[in-house]
Amino acid sequence: MTINPYIPTSDHLPSQDNPIAYQPIIIRLEDISKVYGKGETAVNALGGVNLTVVQGEYCAIMGASGSGKSTAMNIIGCLDRPTSGRYYLDNLDVSRLPDATLAIIRNRKIGFVFQQFHLLPQMNALENVMLPMVYAGVPPSVRRDRAVAALTRVGLENRMYNKPNQLSGGQQQRVAIARAIVNQPILILADEPTGALDSRTTAEVMDIFAELNANGITVVIVTHEADVASHSQRIIWFRDGKILHSNIAPNDLHQVIRD
Repeated sequence: MTINPYIPTSDHLPSQDNPIAYQPIIIRLEDISKVYGKGETAVNALGGVNLTVVQGEYCAIMGASGSGKSTAMNIIGCLDRPTSGRYYLDNLDVSRLPDATLAIIRNRKIGFVFQQFHLLPQMNALENVMLPMVYAGVPPSVRRDRAVAALTRVGLENRMYNKPNQLSGGQQQRVAIARAIVNQPILILADEPTGALDSRTTAEVMDIFAELNANGITVVIVTHEADVASHSQRIIWFRDGKILHSNIAPNDLHQVIRD
């Protein structure tokens, strides 16, 4: 099946107020299902999920615990495979690719940010940020300059040689964001990125995501926090393994939560 990445979908109808509708589709989930286990112990984590996200969007995925949002995130991030359906990432069907190929795609196209920062404690900030470039085959002569630029972009140019235990939680998350962007990905996936941060630091981190998005990077955040989701352009709401709403405006989120 040939996918035309420039056809707007019903979630992205073009208008003067929505020029992003004409951008290429970065994420396309087609009838995605995910089943864990077999027989009587089988758990249907996702059932018939359809979703598109276009280049330059900033989306939040929400839903109650067990709603399927984390499973969807894992599939979008090529960390897991759908049981059925097709997933196109940047117009490439990645649904059935070998693990080794998926690892290359993750490294080059996707930047991950998690609640737990997953920094290597024995390495300083600069070394942590340089690490993804080693796996991407970036020449050693380029790695340091790119890592310095990424850390400067998140405001940590004066903390490059500090190890994680010498940094605050917010600073560690900034290092994690710098690491996520250093390979110049087309997509940032963030799973509860502010869950371990206080409100002030949360605001600072969300400002960084907004700046990255303003510069063209597609951002998808999984969160249970309405305040975090309110920074996005649209909110996708999961319930019982399905998308209940795919285009909630941030201003309408509290009404959806009450319902």
